[in-house]
Amino acid sequence: MSDRQGRRFLKLGAFFHPTGHHVAAWRHEGAQIDAGTNFAHYVRLAQTAEKAKFDLVFLADAVATRDGSLEGLSRWPQYMAYFEPLTLLSALAAVTSRIGLVSTATTSYNEPYHIARKFASLDHISRGRAGWNVVTSSNASEAFNFGRDEHIAHRERYNRAAEFVQIVKRLWDSYDDDAFVRDRASGRYFEPSKLHFLNHKGTHFSVRGPLNVARPPQGHPVLFQASASDTGKDLAAQIAEVIFTPLHDLDKGQAFYRELKENASRYGRTSSDVIIMPGLNPIVGRTREEALEKQRYFQSLIHPDVGKELLSNALGGVDLSGVEVDKPLPDGIISPQDRQSNPRFSYLFKEKLTVRQMYEKYGSARGQHTVVGTADEIADQMERWFVNHAVDGYLVQPPHLPAGLDEFIEHVIPRLQERGLFRREYEGQTLRENLGLKRPASSYVHMTA
Repeated sequence: MSDRQGRRFLKLGAFFHPTGHHVAAWRHEGAQIDAGTNFAHYVRLAQTAEKAKFDLVFLADAVATRDGSLEGLSRWPQYMAYFEPLTLLSALAAVTSRIGLVSTATTSYNEPYHIARKFASLDHISRGRAGWNVVTSSNASEAFNFGRDEHIAHRERYNRAAEFVQIVKRLWDSYDDDAFVRDRASGRYFEPSKLHFLNHKGTHFSVRGPLNVARPPQGHPVLFQASASDTGKDLAAQIAEVIFTPLHDLDKGQAFYRELKENASRYGRTSSDVIIMPGLNPIVGRTREEALEKQRYFQSLIHPDVGKELLSNALGGVDLSGVEVDKPLPDGIISPQDRQSNPRFSYLFKEKLTVRQMYEKYGSARGQHTVVGTADEIADQMERWFVNHAVDGYLVQPPHLPAGLDEFIEHVIPRLQERGLFRREYEGQTLRENLGLKRPASSYVHMTA
């Protein structure tokens, strides 16, 4: 997290939902309306972020469309039709050279061998820029596409995920770094002693190995995870190198930061092995009033059917079809405990809001932190959280694309650079090098040393 002279820099990722993060982004004239199936759009975004020296681009994923009110869903295209992310990132690897390429892939509806092979391949194709965001599926509709009537139970999903990740990491070590001698004269392509069979038999998986891909340039692609629940935070402390999370309050952010770094030490890791990058949804204006007017315009684009569908999904699938949008949420729909404990929506209950006000507040970035103001005001807040050890960086979530990314880069990035908070050039060639993360030694080194 520092340059070669030891200065600590913010880490910045650019999170690309096709048209942007605001729930009504696609209706904004500054959004690419056909973004979900427009490859040139993603090329432009990735190259723009790389020119600005972002650490990485990030693509979320789900292996199902959303279920719910089709009237609402037909007005809300996010997650309904878009590219498979690993295919897209592999293509973007050919038109970029330094920026990290990170994607979600679920442990719930994949096999470890598939994931190990795909991300190892992406790391080779990109020359060391791949990252895997480890998730357990939350979209209940995904189960229906994989022979199940419902998700695996919550705790079992996380136990499965922990075993899954350990298998993938060991599969990435199937070959030693120097296994491939490729010696024409002797006729030896690789050293047999440097190929390792996994022979894993566990609770959830039986995997012999080895992987039929050479060890990735980074050793292992960088592991990301989004953490909110206690179970998720424990898994993150075990496996994650970069953690995405929703944070809205500086004090709570500092507590989360300390907790995750301390928990990592229980698993033999150090605080520098874990990078905290909460989501940040910036709405930038030349003046504060201009920024607020931009936000008001975004909110005006939210159709009530979309707003209720969005809020219903956020609150765990509660039925809001008959709820009046200009009145407060009726009592009893969400328990008092859930109102306080779930960081994705607990902030919505700090004041007595109408349903419309709730979905407008949530719709800016679906549970992530929205900052509205001038470039200096946004940079001020980013700096305050960074220097007070609540974050190591941010996953920037532009409200609409490509215009929202362009505005952030044009106005906020220079402020961060002037303050010595963000790089002017990349520190290394790989994602690990730019994030300041160690390249892991093979898990078989001690066996052959």
